[in-house]
Amino acid sequence: MLTIDIHTHILPEKLPDFAKKFGYGGFISLEHHQPCCARMMLDGKFFREIQDNCWDPDVRISECDQHKVDVQVLSTIPVMFSYWAKGVDALDVSMFLNDHIAALVSKYPDRFTGLGTVPMQSPELAVRELERCMRMGLKGIQIGSHVNDWNLDAPELFTVFQAAEAAGAAVFVHPWDMMAKEKMPKYWLPWLVGMPAETSLAICSLIFGGVFERLPALRVAFAHGGGSFPATLGRIEHGFHVRPDLVAIDNKENPRKYLKQFYLDTLVHDPAILDFLVKLMGSERLSLGTDYPFPLGELEPGKLIHSMPYSDTVKQRLLGGTALEWLNMKESAFPVTDHPANRSLTGRNNS
Repeated sequence: MLTIDIHTHILPEKLPDFAKKFGYGGFISLEHHQPCCARMMLDGKFFREIQDNCWDPDVRISECDQHKVDVQVLSTIPVMFSYWAKGVDALDVSMFLNDHIAALVSKYPDRFTGLGTVPMQSPELAVRELERCMRMGLKGIQIGSHVNDWNLDAPELFTVFQAAEAAGAAVFVHPWDMMAKEKMPKYWLPWLVGMPAETSLAICSLIFGGVFERLPALRVAFAHGGGSFPATLGRIEHGFHVRPDLVAIDNKENPRKYLKQFYLDTLVHDPAILDFLVKLMGSERLSLGTDYPFPLGELEPGKLIHSMPYSDTVKQRLLGGTALEWLNMKESAFPVTDHPANRSLTGRNNS
């Protein structure tokens, strides 16, 4: 079965000193303090430890082979969005990151495809960079669940979504800069509570703001199984019915209508929840996503899908078919003879 992981993150091995270049802080830097490891630093403070699978394509391919992942969709780490920065500076950061991803896709076209990042705080610049990403062979863009004080229904952002639809670009929405994080200083709650809420905020904003209604061909996927949105859809729909004066301000359509208009990854860590999503959305709206290479992701990519009592047809849809549709790609783009599942134990990267 062709296996495509739509939710993976990557960084270049070395980052410029953006703070020095632009004259102000807030940008991530890397400290390679020991072999195969680096510290992500934010204004001199520790942010996250990463390993070489976050930047070394050979390590990634080796680990993909171990887990029989044929293709990774590469995107940057959300902290690199830099939406808070000046638009022209965020464009500079975006171009550096996108050139790196495009180069990897060009070098390993059978193993990687990619999504760019764009300076959403400056929609005109974001559209320009989106179009450049598509010309370079990337398949779309990754964006955050909000952009500073704008939710995704902000009129200022509509031109970006409009450009994505026109260009045939896939859009992957990833939570970032979690809401109410100052109220959640303990227990890793911004990642456990804030992230799912952020994704629901993004979905509701695109539905109630009429973006999906106005752009029916826009292909958007959301991380982490849609966060808290699927489990609260009943409440959301009920609110639409009982308080349309508050909910149905910009869009008069039932939110349930749009379940067949967007995609979710399968990163839910629970067979009952995955089955719930399959019944709610249909397998044609769900695609393998693991958050590789981070620990909150699925540590054995595809294990949950393979464990389910689904037909091979449904599993193939979840593992790769939906991803191909969302990316607007064909299976022939990835040579079957080079897939890990078809290699002998002595083949490339399996020795």
